[in-house]
Amino acid sequence: MPQSSRVPPGRAGRMWLHRRIDAAERGRDQLDRKLRILLPELQRRRLQADRFDREWTEACAAARTWLLRVVLLGGEDAVAGATAVAPARVEVTWASTMGLGYPSGAELLTGELTRSVPPANAAVVPAAHAHQEALRVGVRSAAAHEAVRRVEAEIAITRRRMRALDRRWIPWLHASLAEREAGLEQAEREDGVRLRRAAAAEDRGREDRSGSRGARP
Repeated sequence: MPQSSRVPPGRAGRMWLHRRIDAAERGRDQLDRKLRILLPELQRRRLQADRFDREWTEACAAARTWLLRVVLLGGEDAVAGATAVAPARVEVTWASTMGLGYPSGAELLTGELTRSVPPANAAVVPAAHAHQEALRVGVRSAAAHEAVRRVEAEIAITRRRMRALDRRWIPWLHASLAEREAGLEQAEREDGVRLRRAAAAEDRGREDRSGSRGARP
């Protein structure tokens, strides 16, 4: 909870509180706008991740089927001889929404699928293509899930900040301003009473001095 000692005294404190209230309410509006933009984006990213998951499941099943055929036709040696020439590389593209960066896609970059030696049997090349497709969809799924994770985290942070403004900071500012306004109003009333009393005393003093001069022989 903020400390009252942070507020400057007197009318300067009232101006300070007004400025802080304006800034807090503008910040709250910006957070609300950010949330309204991120929530639909999260929905789109979740749908995309679900679609890639389904495609990945189907691609993995096809890859397993072709791998079994390779083993049945040529044994494990056929699998060892079909390993890729070079490691696969992944290129990730990025997007940004309301200052938040997240993967918008990922593509698999590969060269030769298998070694330059002739395949051990007719199932090797289709199996290599099936595994490449599974890997391609897998990296897309991974990128989509990372996007979901990042957007979800940003939404959670935004909601926490909005709750802090709504439940603590803005109410405290308004309460402090009301307290300061009441104090200033009371001080003004007291100043008015003192001024009226001082004016009345001065009037009485003038009357007494006038009376004293008129009473002289």
